[in-house]
Amino acid sequence: MLFSEIVGLTHLKNHLTTSADRGRIPHAQLFVGKHGSGTLPMAIAYAQYLLCQNSDGENNTGKNSCNLNFKKLAHADLHFAFPVAGTNKVKKHPVSSHFLEEWRAFIAENPYGTLFNWYQKLDIENKQGRIGVDEAQDIVKSLSLKAYEGGYKIMLIWCAEKMNIAAANKLLKLIEEPPQKTIFLLITEDEEQILQTIRSRCQVLHFPPLGEIDIKNALLKKDVANLEAKKIAHQADGNFTKALEILNHNSEDEDFEQLFIKWIRTAFKAKGNKSAISELLAWAEEIAASGRETQKKFLNYCIDFFRQALLLNYKAENLVFFESQTQGFDLSKFAPFVHGNNILAITEELEKAIFHIERNGNAKIILTDLSIKLTRLLHKKA
Repeated sequence: MLFSEIVGLTHLKNHLTTSADRGRIPHAQLFVGKHGSGTLPMAIAYAQYLLCQNSDGENNTGKNSCNLNFKKLAHADLHFAFPVAGTNKVKKHPVSSHFLEEWRAFIAENPYGTLFNWYQKLDIENKQGRIGVDEAQDIVKSLSLKAYEGGYKIMLIWCAEKMNIAAANKLLKLIEEPPQKTIFLLITEDEEQILQTIRSRCQVLHFPPLGEIDIKNALLKKDVANLEAKKIAHQADGNFTKALEILNHNSEDEDFEQLFIKWIRTAFKAKGNKSAISELLAWAEEIAASGRETQKKFLNYCIDFFRQALLLNYKAENLVFFESQTQGFDLSKFAPFVHGNNILAITEELEKAIFHIERNGNAKIILTDLSIKLTRLLHKKA
């Protein structure tokens, strides 16, 4: 992965290459940002810059054999750890080394892919992937060996928030005092979910949402027409993953939109209408039948939808990127029902639902309770 292949983030590229050129390389770094902001490709490009002794941050001109190995993600001194779960291929004690073939294919297909995309790749959408103590033991073993090329050894831990407490405690001492020329690159969407003792030992880099112009330029390189690229860049809201999904017409947002609109219409009817409660129960059953990661993804979509309605209600049209694909639905008519007196409570209830679903709560009960609360909140006066 080359720095020149990464969308935007020029200031972070310059920071990483400059600190490396000056020999000021923190032994543990934490990259924080959404998948669509480029945390994973940036970490891989940075690892390539260090291991291949590349001299140019954009062109990555360095050791040819090393760069060729990186194209296959097969460099002997680059190690990966990522969330996994039992599959038909590996039923017991799954660790990342069992899935390197799938991992390399996943990154080759889309380095901006999400955790949900990864679970789809492994066909484990209904399971909760994790980085467990077996993985931690593998990491300790891998890093105890000498570097194959005599330089740096790099351990890249993707979705580090999925590391359980047992694994984090096992790695704590190693991250604090790693072997010479050993570098940890941790990647996360939510640094608050990472053990504080781990976070305190890392230098943190926050990745902002990508600029519209950067996303547009990246799409133009894919031979997308100028007007279409501009429209997609606006709809992507700083997320290159979403831009690619819109471009390839494989986004789940259209399905989510229909589910969301069905939900809020039923919630409006439910006030003082007992018969509508059965519709809410049926809706909850429909969502509960999907995998937990899909449920979480849908609820996050709902949060974004409510925020878009709030922005439109408060006349911030230039920040609204939503375009309805559902016949008969007008966001401008829904927007007045989302305001300062209920948006915080709505967001809090959605986040609580995500929290409980993550912890294997009964999805039907959680979503039914959320629906009843939403009915009350949407009728709250501004």
